[in-house]
Amino acid sequence: MERSKEEFLRRFGEDYGYPNAPKNIDEIRASEFKRLQGLVYLDHAGATLYSEAQMEAVVKDLTSNIYGNPHSLNDSSMATSDIISAARLQVLNYFNASPKNYICIFTSGATAALKLVGEGFPWSRESCYMYTMENHNSVLGIREYALDRGATALAVDIENVKLHGLRDGTNESSVRILKHSVQRRAEAKFPQDGVRCTLSDNAYNLFAFPSECNFSGQKFCLDLVKVIKDDAQKFFEGSQVGQWMVLVDAAKGSATDPPDLARCPADFVVFSFYKIFGYPTGLGALVVRTEAARILTTTYFSGGTVSASIADIDFIKRRERIEQVLEDGTLSFLAIASIRHGFNIIDTLTTSAISRHTTSLATHVRNMMMDLKHENGVNVCRVYGRDIAKTGCFCNPGACAKYLGLSHSDLISNYEAGHVCWDDKDVLCGKPTGAVRISFGYMSTFEDAEKFLRFLEISFVEKHKSSNGKCHLCTEAVPLSGIGWQQLVGNVRLKSITIYPVKSCAGFSVSGWPLSNMGLKYDREWLLKGPSDEILTQKKVPEMCYIRTFVDLEQGKLFLESQRCKEKMQISLAKNSSCEMEEMNVYGQRYEVMTYDDEVNMWFTEAIARPCTFVRCLSSKKRSCMNMVGREGLCRDSKSKLTFVNEAQILLISEDSVHDLNSRLNSNIQKDCSCSGQTVLVDAMRFRPNIVISGAKPYVEDSWRSLQIGEAHFVSLGGCNRCQMINLDQQSGQVRKLKEPLATLASYRRVQGKILFGVLLRYEDCIMEDEEEKNGKERWLQVDQEVYPSID
Repeated sequence: MERSKEEFLRRFGEDYGYPNAPKNIDEIRASEFKRLQGLVYLDHAGATLYSEAQMEAVVKDLTSNIYGNPHSLNDSSMATSDIISAARLQVLNYFNASPKNYICIFTSGATAALKLVGEGFPWSRESCYMYTMENHNSVLGIREYALDRGATALAVDIENVKLHGLRDGTNESSVRILKHSVQRRAEAKFPQDGVRCTLSDNAYNLFAFPSECNFSGQKFCLDLVKVIKDDAQKFFEGSQVGQWMVLVDAAKGSATDPPDLARCPADFVVFSFYKIFGYPTGLGALVVRTEAARILTTTYFSGGTVSASIADIDFIKRRERIEQVLEDGTLSFLAIASIRHGFNIIDTLTTSAISRHTTSLATHVRNMMMDLKHENGVNVCRVYGRDIAKTGCFCNPGACAKYLGLSHSDLISNYEAGHVCWDDKDVLCGKPTGAVRISFGYMSTFEDAEKFLRFLEISFVEKHKSSNGKCHLCTEAVPLSGIGWQQLVGNVRLKSITIYPVKSCAGFSVSGWPLSNMGLKYDREWLLKGPSDEILTQKKVPEMCYIRTFVDLEQGKLFLESQRCKEKMQISLAKNSSCEMEEMNVYGQRYEVMTYDDEVNMWFTEAIARPCTFVRCLSSKKRSCMNMVGREGLCRDSKSKLTFVNEAQILLISEDSVHDLNSRLNSNIQKDCSCSGQTVLVDAMRFRPNIVISGAKPYVEDSWRSLQIGEAHFVSLGGCNRCQMINLDQQSGQVRKLKEPLATLASYRRVQGKILFGVLLRYEDCIMEDEEEKNGKERWLQVDQEVYPSID
């Protein structure tokens, strides 16, 4: 790393590390961010980090002073009012905005500030809301107010921005605006009162764009403010009349390049403080031109916003100062008192130095990513955006669709297939649904960048290729091309069977178990859902591993126990027709489910320490899945069903593949000097398998097309995509700090963005099984049965 850092400093030494500040970057990290030791944090676009000195100053301030409610009249309240006034000026100074021309209105964040503009803007049927495609959902949300009140809405792309003479007042410009289809609602509620403008000459229009795109990192030229305010009419060829106002979303850009409002006089600027210096959260501001503030109206009034009101008649007099009218209730005054300590950190470094520092790291990483290639010459990374490198769409659907090439039909199809924000569906129909973003903050270091690049190289660079040039799984323990039928027959046995009655809770092992048309009988037939109908799993609720389960077939009962509950729970396996039935959606699949009474739900609520509801799967409709060769196929035929499984009925794990993984795990740990003396071992149960086999070569199961266990036939649906859940210690419910075994698996088991380990199976005899169940017969799996795979 020393040589690479020397090369980096030769190119970026003047910009990197704050050479002119009281502390350089290494001193800042060592003294102010000790909690980052051994960690790499690269989500500063989501939320940057607060420093230890900043928080020490906040604590000292709050423990040394008394700040009372600013709506009261006493010494402590006056002290708070003074702090708030000083904070408003500090915000205006940060954006180089004169107090004569601008007002600072505190909100709960950038989103609340945007909502304030949308609600208070004087929309009319002659108004237009124009916004760039690259905008956050919170900016797009203003469209609802515009369309609902009869205005049009228009998404645009800005291209070929060449600006001349704006600084000397000539205002010559060349801007190409590519317009998308105009939106208008037929059922819009046209305003009838005199407050809203209805005359064309007095109509107000709003244009919104980000100072920096939170998806691609593209920085928009802020001279667009003057271009739109002065020349917007020419882009509409006279069809759009009225006055244009401009809103800049500075939530992303304000940390490194805050808009200079003296040079580019936007009417509205929104941002959040935690994006700039990490703390406080839940506080933002709307910086608004005084003239623009006068057109904002509000219907609701609250404490602090009125001079007088009478309870039993229609009488109200609002306050005159716009910040007093628009800031409902008591401000978060302790948070406001804290922002000066964050600004002190930024002022010491300067935003220009922070911008140069973070840009040097982003440029270096982007260049290295573009040079990273697989052994066959294919690029490892595709970088979106023009300037710098950047999971998901980051609440920016326009930029996501633009850079990923997703059409309207693609986006709608993805949603209908069950894809929603924050899920783990990375690729659908061969196209990515989002991107992976990395972003740097003022405390990021070259070492952070290098560790990320090393992670890419270890986890994603394919150094092995097949004869046809396509990448395949790295399985050094056994080359798949050399496997023959004779090696497989008679050596493989079923070692264990595990049933998981409740999705994501503990399972139980048995020596034998019956099969049904859903796979293993009663496997994942129940689940827990949260108050908002979200499906609860150990990813979000690790405490679910404390719930132990057992199904007694003779008694016909499901037994549950938890160390957090005094009593055990017993639930009958009989499907009670008197119970309440309903339909629910689970990862895009519709189910008919049975719900339980309050006694059962309260038991589970106590077990996981959060409100939840227990439900049972009664039936499900068909859904599609991918088979081994990538073709779409049904996970079952017309008479078979799935319970609350993610992808398939049964998961198979090979004990021999686990042994190979363990040897790789410990080899990696020995290479890592920070983990010397440690041993990491995982057993097959870490992967929550239904069946474990032994006696096969490591990873030979990847090549199986089908298999027979006893008299039961199964079809392979391909590898199981692994997630962070396999890092969860089932005994303690804590995620392992080493991020294993997922990190090691990622280094050699990654295929097309998925980390595969284990094989998904479909019980092929489910139709016959359905008939046999009706006749009172069941087919069973038994431990120690022979496994006969086929690769034909």
